[in-house]
Amino acid sequence: MSYKSDIEIAQEAKLLPITEIADKAGIPERYIEQYGRYKAKIDYKLLKESNAADGKLILVTAINPTPAGEGKTTTTVGLGDGLNKLGKRVMLALREPSLGPVFGVKGGAAGGGYAQVVPMEDINLHFTGDFHAIGAANNLLAAMLDNHIYQGNALRIDPKRITWKRCVDMNDRQLRNVVDGLGARTNGIPREDGYDITVASEIMAVLCLASDISDLKERLARIIVGYNYDGEPVTAGQLKAQGAMAALLKDALKPNLVQTLEHVPTIIHGGPFANIAHGCNSITATKTALKLADYVVTEAGFGADLGAEKFLDIKCRMGGLKPSAVVVVATVRALKHNGGVKKDELNIPNTQALKAGMPNLLRHVSNIKDVYGLPCVVAINAFPTDTKEELDLVEAECNKLGVNVALSEVWAKGGEGGIALANEVIKLCEEPSDFRFSYELDGSIEEKLDTIVKRIYRGKGVVLTKEAKVQAMELTRLGFDKLPICVAKTQYSFTDDPTLLGAPEDFEVTVRNLKVSAGAGFIVALTGDIMTMPGLPKAPAAEKIDVDEDGRISGLF
Repeated sequence: MSYKSDIEIAQEAKLLPITEIADKAGIPERYIEQYGRYKAKIDYKLLKESNAADGKLILVTAINPTPAGEGKTTTTVGLGDGLNKLGKRVMLALREPSLGPVFGVKGGAAGGGYAQVVPMEDINLHFTGDFHAIGAANNLLAAMLDNHIYQGNALRIDPKRITWKRCVDMNDRQLRNVVDGLGARTNGIPREDGYDITVASEIMAVLCLASDISDLKERLARIIVGYNYDGEPVTAGQLKAQGAMAALLKDALKPNLVQTLEHVPTIIHGGPFANIAHGCNSITATKTALKLADYVVTEAGFGADLGAEKFLDIKCRMGGLKPSAVVVVATVRALKHNGGVKKDELNIPNTQALKAGMPNLLRHVSNIKDVYGLPCVVAINAFPTDTKEELDLVEAECNKLGVNVALSEVWAKGGEGGIALANEVIKLCEEPSDFRFSYELDGSIEEKLDTIVKRIYRGKGVVLTKEAKVQAMELTRLGFDKLPICVAKTQYSFTDDPTLLGAPEDFEVTVRNLKVSAGAGFIVALTGDIMTMPGLPKAPAAEKIDVDEDGRISGLF
């Protein structure tokens, strides 16, 4: 049986003008800035000037990702469409896709099948230019930093202790480590440098956590670009860069409005990766949606050990948010992969492997319920190859933890296939909850890391390399030790080893590098082989993407 591709389904859809979507969402015309017929920016003043009560916030997360795919964004979109089918006033709040994975191996981030946000091609390629603005602001700061050194270095910046990198929104391993400033003296001071992918830039995190232009400028001014010869931090504010950077970001700060295939209003804004950043859409986007809808469905990147942990411990803490319910997405195929089955054998019924892979799902569910104190439902993203015996096994194991399971068929059926999940979520939103963070801020950097490893990953504890210990002491001396922690870790495992699937035990997580994102307001802890500039795979998705003479794009997925 042949299926239409995601892009074919998206291109056949009949979209409503974005003005109609804005009207459906209850957004007054004065707050809408159109970007063509089907996209718009929402003025952030709406959030300040609204006195509406907040709706209920629903977080969609997942098990650790596998090559089999989980369909988290697809489930998020389908749940929104399902709530809409039930007559609920609903909005979605999602992340923007990065060009890196779009052209790499992961593909786009607009959902799939009949549960998509549209215009899919625009969302995946450039969109409203937010990421370009973030990259421009990041690189302006880099240029001003190097220019300051060239023009006499009044701040006595140590060229060997510069921490600020340039960025580009592409997977390009060639740029991880570069030497620049070569040639004549007028070309600058030669030094080692490097690039991050735009979504790993601190500017991305700052944009996603800022509440308005004033807060944005204050955060930008706090960004540490390096250290002087006395070991003291040098900031963007000392370089007088925050005003120009904010000018570049003034439109990017405004959330973007689009729609699902079933015309549910959707805000897409910001897109930090969850394995190297905090993995959530902007606080402004989420709070704006909460003022406009009774139910807001949002997602966090990768598995719950990364995206949900950072959503709850960083974003909710900083934004004063409290989810009413959490959905954990899994597939029978992905659970069998966690149980040791190879990718080309996942369609074969195998309850033994499924049982072996179930602990991965159960650990995530237990964390949401027991660590964070939130009501939870498991959404099984259905595949035609799933057997009744396999589905019954998943349900029975989840029921032992007091968690219900809902079959999600949104990929094939759109909102109709999300009604069962929507009904479960509505019930959960009425349940009492006791939301709490997994760690408090008053502990030391090492104590907070140790708590995350023990409570969320269920390991023995954290180990800091010699270099990381020195960095922890330095960050403590500078007064940054009470900030939240953003762990940069593989998405494929609870551990820092991507090959350890399922629910490993008796392991340690090694932190090799600690750095402060003073503008964002958290400390980044790098583990394993995590790099802030990914590379393209042997056969990148870009090889299959094309455009015809009519401007019609093909090959996106």
